[in-house]
Amino acid sequence: MASNSTSGNACPAPMKATSNGVFQGDDPLDFALPLAILQICLVLVVSRGLAYLLKPLRQPRVIGYEAIGGILLGPSALGRNKSYMQAVFPPRSITVLDTLANIGLIFFLFLAGLELDLKSLRQSGNRVLAIAMAGISLPFVIGIGSSFVLKQSIAKGSDSAAFLVFMGVALSITAFPVLARILAELKLLTTNVGRTAMSAAAINDIAAWILLALAVALSGHERSPLVSLWVFLAGCGFVICAIIIVPPIFKWVSQRCHEGEPVEEVYICATLAAVLAAGLVTDAIGIHAMFGAFVVGVLLPNDGPFASALVEKVEDLVSGLFLPLYFVSSGLKTNVATIKGLQSWGLLAFVIFTASFGKILGTFVVSLLCKLPFNEALVLGFLMNCKGLVELIVLNIGKDRKVLNDQTFAIMVLMAVFTTFITTPLVMAVYKPARKGGIADYKYRTIGRKNANRQLRILACFHGARNIPSMINLIEASRGIQKRDDLCVYAMHLKEFSERSSSILMVHKARRNGLPFWNKGSHSPSNHVIVAFEAYRQLSQVSIRPMTAISSMANIHEDICATAERKEAAVIILPFHKHQSLDGSLHNTRNDFRWVNKRVLEHAPCSVGIFVDRGLGGTSHVSASNVSYRVTVLFFGGGDDREALAYGGRMAEHPGIRLLVIRFVVEPPNEAEILRVDVGDSSSSTKLVSQDEQFLDEFKVKTANDDSINYEERIVKNAAETVAIIREVNSSSLFLVGSRPVSEVACALKSSECPELGPVGGLLVSQDYPTTASVLVIQQYNNDGAPINLTPEMEEQLPYQDSGSAA
Repeated sequence: MASNSTSGNACPAPMKATSNGVFQGDDPLDFALPLAILQICLVLVVSRGLAYLLKPLRQPRVIGYEAIGGILLGPSALGRNKSYMQAVFPPRSITVLDTLANIGLIFFLFLAGLELDLKSLRQSGNRVLAIAMAGISLPFVIGIGSSFVLKQSIAKGSDSAAFLVFMGVALSITAFPVLARILAELKLLTTNVGRTAMSAAAINDIAAWILLALAVALSGHERSPLVSLWVFLAGCGFVICAIIIVPPIFKWVSQRCHEGEPVEEVYICATLAAVLAAGLVTDAIGIHAMFGAFVVGVLLPNDGPFASALVEKVEDLVSGLFLPLYFVSSGLKTNVATIKGLQSWGLLAFVIFTASFGKILGTFVVSLLCKLPFNEALVLGFLMNCKGLVELIVLNIGKDRKVLNDQTFAIMVLMAVFTTFITTPLVMAVYKPARKGGIADYKYRTIGRKNANRQLRILACFHGARNIPSMINLIEASRGIQKRDDLCVYAMHLKEFSERSSSILMVHKARRNGLPFWNKGSHSPSNHVIVAFEAYRQLSQVSIRPMTAISSMANIHEDICATAERKEAAVIILPFHKHQSLDGSLHNTRNDFRWVNKRVLEHAPCSVGIFVDRGLGGTSHVSASNVSYRVTVLFFGGGDDREALAYGGRMAEHPGIRLLVIRFVVEPPNEAEILRVDVGDSSSSTKLVSQDEQFLDEFKVKTANDDSINYEERIVKNAAETVAIIREVNSSSLFLVGSRPVSEVACALKSSECPELGPVGGLLVSQDYPTTASVLVIQQYNNDGAPINLTPEMEEQLPYQDSGSAA
């Protein structure tokens, strides 16, 4: 391993591993282990601090703060203080740091190989292949041309052949892992541009690794030119042997790992050992050890429980701890101070221009020839121009092989950071995906409507498998007995996207199945969610369309609201953020889910229902013939209560459901107080009362001959009497309540624990109110967009601010 440029010419003395402690006169920073711990902690603090500061810029982690953090810790910034460098990053510690960094890099490249889906690449059309080849060939040629300029100025004396290839590879690379995270952040993964960019970048990535293997083979030989040929041929032989040996073995391992069962530790350990062994072989050949790990990752099957368990056990330690060390190792080799003078800064601008020009122009022209729209072709060029981690790997290998000197290395690192940093703002500036359908055509935004024969569209969201049985039972109760197409349900699986490699695998599986991310012909055990909805669709003949929303928890509400508007849903049903435990009480799962619900309530283009699940129908799907529910609507008045009653009337069409409607009427204290009410202040409430009366009259006329519906009016004086009446119907299976009832006695029930549920819903889910009934709290769509009222305490607890609009 090449040492850092600050190490000087003398070989530093080796460091002992551990010290005897300060009380015995030892300085811990003079020993390898405590110094490495300090370096790791410093790296994590700096990188996470930059993550917080740069989060509004929506940059991917690997370029947004880890690469910049590495440069800041190096001689370009903090490293200008010699005392700091000598204490924290002394020359003799660089070997230990580089070793740890490269171990992390080996496993990260293994995970990056798992991200590549060779099946999807084989299915890529000629258009994607043409775009990928154009995005490689033109910048590669321009990179070779740029190398001649650099060799005449700042790179004199470098190995000509290796330098040419390294420059060509550096300018032609598209960083596939970084691009995937940029597309996910901008919500473009499932658009035509996103799918094309991902496929083209994957092809580009594989081609870049092949070219890099060639560049490594050409570099570092001093004995004979034939050494490069032997290195390249041995590398090809390794790949062929791996293709023959690796897939059958891991296919056998995958078959022995079943969904829902823990993966045996021996398989995980054997896989990690195989990754390290492959790295040892490629390093012995003369190619970097990361090539072997990458090849094993590409050849390992990336679907099924084995790959998921493997990634889950490896990624957090590698991506969160070891990989940032690689950026620090790179930053210690980057000294911006070497770029001085008009010539050096001019060469930096020249390299940035040529790198961007070749990549953007080549992709843009071929995309236009493939009949892509102008703005999509331009965005593809911007996206393919991102560099990131892969670029830094190429440059570090070139630096270690002494193909790139300090000044050239610094210029190329700054070029990689700059071109990737501008990708997100450029794409956001020029590309706005067109929404399907117009808002003017979206008429039925509520459950209650004058034309009762119109199809009811529901967007039902869920977080995991535990939400599915009750959600399906709720859908079954909502379908009534009308014609088959009277109800259409879009079942959206909400998945969190993060920087983890498993998130990229999750995205690939969703993209592979297309829109709405569902492959009817795929019934593997991992698709148990889809299988459940498919089985219910066939049994009930309800139109159900499973979907997947993959986004960060901070803005996944944008996906929900945009999908509801695109699908013209009348109501969005969200799961409550608390789940029922074995003792019957409700406990938090993740508080993030609560803030998702809150944002959907504020921005939804239709009515919204929050479903508090207490086991509606049990833990399995209840068939239509076995449905026997008692649904109770608590009606206090107002638009939300009218919407809840409209949903209850819809449910009452089902032969297995008995509906009880309880209207609460407030008894005035005496006539004198009625005479003292100001008519001007009560005009709005009088209007609401008249709307309630009209709606109730229509409901009673429509259901007069329906024996399954009971309507009661109960007169109450205060909140205590209201609670007593509600307790009388505790045996109900489901309560339907409005989020914002217009009633004094209802407002008196208000609890600050869950303000998004309103006063009545908050009562029904409180720990002090024992009931086994599930609750559906409904907020009616309001044209003026009035948000749900929240207590000041809840507003102060918001963990993050709203991000940009949905794509």
